[in-house]
Amino acid sequence: MIRAIHHTAISTSDLERSLTFYRDLLGFREVDRFSWRQGSSVVDAITGLKDSAAKVALLRLENAFIELFEYNSPQPKRGDPHRPVCDHGITHLCVEVTDIDAEYERLSEAGMLFHAKPVTGGHGVRATYGRDPDGNVIELLELSEGSILSI
Repeated sequence: MIRAIHHTAISTSDLERSLTFYRDLLGFREVDRFSWRQGSSVVDAITGLKDSAAKVALLRLENAFIELFEYNSPQPKRGDPHRPVCDHGITHLCVEVTDIDAEYERLSEAGMLFHAKPVTGGHGVRATYGRDPDGNVIELLELSEGSILSI
Protein backbone atom coordinates (compact mmCIF):
# COMPACT_ATOMS: atom_id res chain seq x y z
CA MET A 1 0.00 0.00 0.00
CA ILE A 2 1.34 3.46 -0.88
CA ARG A 3 1.59 5.59 2.27
CA ALA A 4 3.00 8.98 1.30
CA ILE A 5 5.41 10.89 -0.89
CA HIS A 6 8.81 10.65 0.77
CA HIS A 7 11.11 12.80 -1.37
CA THR A 8 11.72 14.49 -4.67
CA ALA A 9 15.11 14.06 -6.34
CA ILE A 10 16.78 16.82 -8.33
CA SER A 11 19.83 16.36 -10.55
CA THR A 12 22.10 19.40 -10.41
CA SER A 13 25.26 20.51 -12.17
CA ASP A 14 26.68 21.90 -8.90
CA LEU A 15 25.80 20.27 -5.58
CA GLU A 16 27.29 23.04 -3.42
CA ARG A 17 25.41 25.76 -5.32
CA SER A 18 22.15 23.83 -4.95
CA LEU A 19 22.82 23.25 -1.24
CA THR A 20 23.30 27.00 -0.81
CA PHE A 21 19.94 27.55 -2.47
CA TYR A 22 17.83 24.83 -0.79
CA ARG A 23 19.55 24.74 2.61
CA ASP A 24 20.71 28.29 3.19
CA LEU A 25 18.09 30.23 1.24
CA LEU A 26 14.93 28.08 1.51
CA GLY A 27 15.67 26.67 4.97
CA PHE A 28 15.91 22.92 4.30
CA ARG A 29 18.06 21.02 6.83
CA GLU A 30 20.82 18.75 5.54
CA VAL A 31 20.32 15.30 7.06
CA ASP A 32 22.72 13.14 5.04
CA ARG A 33 25.45 13.31 2.44
CA PHE A 34 26.98 10.40 0.56
CA SER A 35 28.46 9.41 -2.77
CA TRP A 36 29.24 6.37 -4.86
CA ARG A 37 31.93 5.56 -7.37
CA GLN A 38 31.65 3.90 -10.74
CA GLY A 39 31.12 0.19 -10.51
CA SER A 40 28.32 0.16 -7.93
CA SER A 41 26.13 -2.52 -9.46
CA VAL A 42 23.40 -1.93 -6.86
CA VAL A 43 23.02 1.79 -7.69
CA ASP A 44 23.32 1.11 -11.43
CA ALA A 45 20.54 -1.48 -11.15
CA ILE A 46 18.25 0.94 -9.30
CA THR A 47 18.90 3.92 -11.58
CA GLY A 48 19.13 2.05 -14.87
CA LEU A 49 22.46 3.74 -15.58
CA LYS A 50 25.80 2.15 -16.47
CA ASP A 51 28.98 3.03 -14.56
CA SER A 52 27.26 5.82 -12.62
CA ALA A 53 29.00 7.95 -10.01
CA ALA A 54 27.50 10.80 -8.01
CA LYS A 55 27.55 12.95 -4.91
CA VAL A 56 24.25 13.21 -3.03
CA ALA A 57 22.78 15.36 -0.28
CA LEU A 58 19.47 14.61 1.45
CA LEU A 59 17.59 17.63 2.82
CA ARG A 60 14.47 17.88 4.96
CA LEU A 61 11.85 20.55 5.51
CA GLU A 62 9.10 19.53 7.93
CA ASN A 63 7.23 16.65 6.25
CA ALA A 64 9.25 16.36 3.02
CA PHE A 65 12.72 15.46 1.80
CA ILE A 66 14.66 16.59 -1.27
CA GLU A 67 17.54 14.53 -2.62
CA LEU A 68 20.13 16.47 -4.63
CA PHE A 69 22.32 14.51 -7.07
CA GLU A 70 25.45 15.73 -8.81
CA TYR A 71 26.33 13.00 -11.31
CA ASN A 72 29.94 12.68 -12.47
CA SER A 73 29.18 9.65 -14.63
CA PRO A 74 27.58 9.16 -17.04
CA GLN A 75 27.99 12.72 -18.29
CA PRO A 76 24.59 14.37 -17.77
CA LYS A 77 22.87 16.50 -20.39
CA ARG A 78 22.19 20.05 -19.30
CA GLY A 79 18.55 20.79 -18.64
CA ASP A 80 16.78 23.73 -20.19
CA PRO A 81 16.80 26.42 -17.46
CA HIS A 82 13.82 28.07 -19.18
CA ARG A 83 11.75 24.90 -19.68
CA PRO A 84 8.08 25.89 -19.77
CA VAL A 85 5.99 24.40 -16.97
CA CYS A 86 3.56 23.02 -19.55
CA ASP A 87 6.19 20.56 -20.87
CA HIS A 88 5.77 16.96 -19.73
CA GLY A 89 7.55 15.91 -16.56
CA ILE A 90 7.63 17.27 -13.03
CA THR A 91 6.70 20.93 -13.39
CA HIS A 92 7.55 22.40 -10.00
CA LEU A 93 8.32 21.97 -6.31
CA CYS A 94 5.95 23.89 -4.03
CA VAL A 95 6.95 25.28 -0.63
CA GLU A 96 4.31 26.70 1.68
CA VAL A 97 5.21 30.07 3.25
CA THR A 98 3.61 32.23 5.92
CA ASP A 99 4.39 35.65 4.38
CA ILE A 100 4.72 35.37 0.61
CA ASP A 101 5.53 39.05 0.08
CA ALA A 102 8.44 38.94 2.55
CA GLU A 103 9.76 35.66 1.06
CA TYR A 104 9.43 37.01 -2.47
CA GLU A 105 11.48 40.10 -1.53
CA ARG A 106 14.09 38.11 0.43
CA LEU A 107 14.60 35.56 -2.33
CA SER A 108 14.59 38.20 -5.09
CA GLU A 109 17.29 40.13 -3.25
CA ALA A 110 19.31 36.89 -3.02
CA GLY A 111 19.14 36.53 -6.81
CA MET A 112 16.22 34.15 -7.33
CA LEU A 113 14.39 34.92 -10.56
CA PHE A 114 10.58 34.91 -10.49
CA HIS A 115 7.98 34.70 -13.26
CA ALA A 116 5.79 37.31 -11.53
CA LYS A 117 5.14 39.00 -8.21
CA PRO A 118 2.83 37.00 -5.89
CA VAL A 119 -0.77 36.88 -7.14
CA THR A 120 -4.03 36.07 -5.38
CA GLY A 121 -6.12 33.18 -6.68
CA GLY A 122 -9.14 31.26 -5.49
CA HIS A 123 -9.49 29.01 -2.43
CA GLY A 124 -7.50 31.40 -0.18
CA VAL A 125 -4.29 31.04 -2.21
CA ARG A 126 -1.48 33.48 -3.02
CA ALA A 127 1.34 32.12 -5.16
CA THR A 128 4.24 32.78 -7.51
CA TYR A 129 6.76 30.71 -9.45
CA GLY A 130 10.52 31.24 -9.39
CA ARG A 131 13.59 29.27 -10.51
CA ASP A 132 16.40 27.52 -8.63
CA PRO A 133 19.99 27.86 -9.93
CA ASP A 134 19.44 25.02 -12.45
CA GLY A 135 16.17 26.48 -13.72
CA ASN A 136 13.82 24.15 -11.81
CA VAL A 137 10.56 25.87 -10.90
CA ILE A 138 9.89 26.56 -7.22
CA GLU A 139 6.40 27.69 -6.24
CA LEU A 140 5.91 29.87 -3.18
CA LEU A 141 2.42 29.23 -1.78
CA GLU A 142 0.65 31.15 0.99
CA LEU A 143 -2.65 29.75 2.24
CA SER A 144 -5.18 31.79 4.19
CA GLU A 145 -6.56 30.31 7.40
CA GLY A 146 -9.14 27.65 6.61
CA SER A 147 -8.04 27.18 3.01
CA ILE A 148 -9.26 23.90 1.55
CA LEU A 149 -5.69 23.23 0.40
CA SER A 150 -4.24 23.17 3.94
CA ILE A 151 -2.57 19.92 4.92
